[in-house]
Amino acid sequence: MNQIERGTRFRQLHATDAIFLMPNAWDAGSAMMLASLGFSAIASTSAGICFSLGYPDEEAAVDRDTMLDRVQSIAAAVPLPVSADLQAGYGSSPDEVGATIRRAILAGAVGANIEDASGDPAQPLFPIQDATARIQAARQAADASGLPFVLTARADAYLLRVSDPFAEAVARCNAYRAAGADCLFVPGAADPKSIAALVRAIDGPMTVVMGLSGSALTVAQLGSLGVRRVSIGGSLARAALSLIRAAATEMAELGTFSYADHQVAHAELCRFFAAQRGL
Repeated sequence: MNQIERGTRFRQLHATDAIFLMPNAWDAGSAMMLASLGFSAIASTSAGICFSLGYPDEEAAVDRDTMLDRVQSIAAAVPLPVSADLQAGYGSSPDEVGATIRRAILAGAVGANIEDASGDPAQPLFPIQDATARIQAARQAADASGLPFVLTARADAYLLRVSDPFAEAVARCNAYRAAGADCLFVPGAADPKSIAALVRAIDGPMTVVMGLSGSALTVAQLGSLGVRRVSIGGSLARAALSLIRAAATEMAELGTFSYADHQVAHAELCRFFAAQRGL
């Protein structure tokens, strides 16, 4: 599929009543592995990319060019629609967010996630008027490309534990929807009652993140609550790093190598990546 076809397909996934799972990759290899297993779309994970580069998951830690280089490598490696995790858009102003969306489209992304966390402890969320203007600028930049593009607006009221996070998240998501967001994302709401209430109150398709510690809901259960899309954020990348730490601890403390019992065979991986690359 070319980029127009991928973007059209990604839009269609959000326009049906069926839920879909969109796992998150942090490099070309992880993207290829996920794409080979039948998923309809994948996303990048800013956290996983930051961790793989040896940095904390902070927008200031890995610059936009570096993040978009990794998004480009993911999008080029797989035939599926790829949505880019762009944190807060790499700039506080609407113009900066619009520029980031244009760069993401050039990198091959057919969707993107923009959050409303400001990074300022004194005012952890952008004021709703400013946050809405940022989403509007992102929408305008995407539309100007002439390519189909799914814009996801993320409301961080639960993560940042603001007063009355439900009311704050609903107000923000509905404002973002009116400003042009195709999909709404409220991380931190994980229990069935909260998720169902958000789905009812938010005027647009809703996505949730699973894979967090204690996340017991299945994709089927989330679908019954009305959720349209499920991602896993940086959880798979964290799980991979957990294996590295456990293996390193075993080697350092015991001098043994039992972790290797669960590895994928070298020859199997070579065959897999050769096939993915058409070699």
